[in-house]
Amino acid sequence: MKTTVRIDGMMCGMCEAHMNDAIRRVLPDAKKVKSSHKKGITTFQTDEPVSEEILKNVVEETGYTFVSVETE
Repeated sequence: MKTTVRIDGMMCGMCEAHMNDAIRRVLPDAKKVKSSHKKGITTFQTDEPVSEEILKNVVEETGYTFVSVETE
């Protein structure tokens, strides 16, 4: 499953790295974790769906604003 999280507040490559690390910490099974501050998204793949609440918490704990999540 591919998950795309829309995030406000990432400004640079370091912000992307912080978000990638936070996702990997909370979801150790996540693969292909990538963030783009220009697009305002973080994407990753998992075998099982991830709860929106978990994603919202990790984004906000990292200091950014959670906007939405989409799963394919």
